[in-house]
Amino acid sequence: MPGRALILVENLSVPFDRRVWQECTTLRDAGWEVHVICPQGSKRDSEREARVEGVHIHRYPLRAAKGGPAGYLTEYASALWHTLRLASRLGRFDVVHACNPPDLLFLAALPLKLRGARFVFDQHDLVPELYLSRFDRGRDWLYRAVCALERATYAVADVVLATNNSYRDVALRRGRKSESDVFVVRSAPAVERFRQVPAEPALKNGKPHLLCYLGVMGPQDGVDYALRALALLRDELGRTDWHAVFVGSGDMFEDMVRLSARLGLVDQVEFTGRISDADLVRYLSTADVCLSPDPLNPLNDVSTMNKIMEYLAMRRPIVSFDLREARVSAGEAAVYAAANDELEFAKLIARLLDDPEERARMGEIGAARVAGPLSWEHSARALLAAYDHAERRTGR
Repeated sequence: MPGRALILVENLSVPFDRRVWQECTTLRDAGWEVHVICPQGSKRDSEREARVEGVHIHRYPLRAAKGGPAGYLTEYASALWHTLRLASRLGRFDVVHACNPPDLLFLAALPLKLRGARFVFDQHDLVPELYLSRFDRGRDWLYRAVCALERATYAVADVVLATNNSYRDVALRRGRKSESDVFVVRSAPAVERFRQVPAEPALKNGKPHLLCYLGVMGPQDGVDYALRALALLRDELGRTDWHAVFVGSGDMFEDMVRLSARLGLVDQVEFTGRISDADLVRYLSTADVCLSPDPLNPLNDVSTMNKIMEYLAMRRPIVSFDLREARVSAGEAAVYAAANDELEFAKLIARLLDDPEERARMGEIGAARVAGPLSWEHSARALLAAYDHAERRTGR
C-alpha cells in the first residue's frame, strides 16, 4: 500500500520541472505522501518550504555552475550537502526517488536505504554521454569518474526508471540491471498546459511565417546549428519570408544572441528568454514550423527531447536532425535532415513553409501520438507499477 516517498532533484526547481511534477501528482493521486527536495528557483519556486497541491517541497539555495567541469563540481557538492541536510530531518521514507543529473544523489539516498527505504533511480540523462557531448575533453579522468558514479548509482538502485527504450537498454547492458527492475516512464507533455489559442499574426513581425524553437540553450542543444541553418535559409535559398523566435534560456543564451548578431540575423531572430506558459502557447499556436536542431552526438541520439513532445501536443510540424529517439517520438510528424547537415535542415524548413497542407497533416499526426501511445497516462501506469515493484521488494 502507498507510503511516504521522497523525490530528490538537483537540475531544476519543482514544480518547474514538468516531468518531476507529473510524477509527484501521479503518486499523490495514488495515495502516496510525497516530499521533494530541490533547488530554489530565481523567479518562481523561490520559497524555502512550500506545500503545493498536497506535495511537500523543501528547497535549498543553489548557484548554477558557470564555466567548465570545476564549476559543476562546486555546484554538485553544494547540492549534495543541502540534500543530505534536509533529508536528515524528514524522518523515514518507504521510497527515495533520485532524478539525475548528477549521478551523486545515491549518496543522499544511502542513509534512508539503510533505514529500510527502497531506492528508485530516475535516469533523466546519461551522464557519461552528457559529459562527452558538453565538454571537449575526451575520456579523461573526469569522464572515468562520472562512469564510476553511474555504476554506483545502478548498483544501489532497486528500481530504474528509463525515459525511453534506448535508456532502458543502457540500464540493462551497462548498469547490469535485470529486466524486471527497469521500467520505461517516458516524459510526456501536460496536455492541459498546451491548448491552442487563436494565432496572432503580429508575432510574425510582419512576415508571412513564424519559426519557433523552445527549450534549453546549452552546448549540446543545437541552437547554433539552427541559427546557421536560418542564415543559409536566407543567403543560400533566398528566403526572407519568415521571423524566428527562440524561447528559453541556458548556459549558451548570451553566446547564441551574439552568434545571431554575427550572422546578421538580428532583424529576423528574436530571443525571449523564459516566458510564461500563456505566452509560450501564443507563440506555438502561431508558429508555422518548429525547430528541433539537436545535433547528432552520443547523448542526443538516444535521448527523448521534451521540445519535440511539446511541439506534438501543439500540432506543430517539426524539422529535426535524424536522431534515433527523435524518430521514435515524432514519427511522421517531423521531417529529418541528415545528421548535422545545416543546409538540408534549411531546405526542409523551406519545403514545409511552401506546403500548408503537409504542415496540417503532420500536426494532426503529432496530436494523435501524444494523445495515444506517448501520453502521460501510459507513463503514469508504468510509474505506479515501478513503485509497486519497489514495495514488493521491501516485503511490506
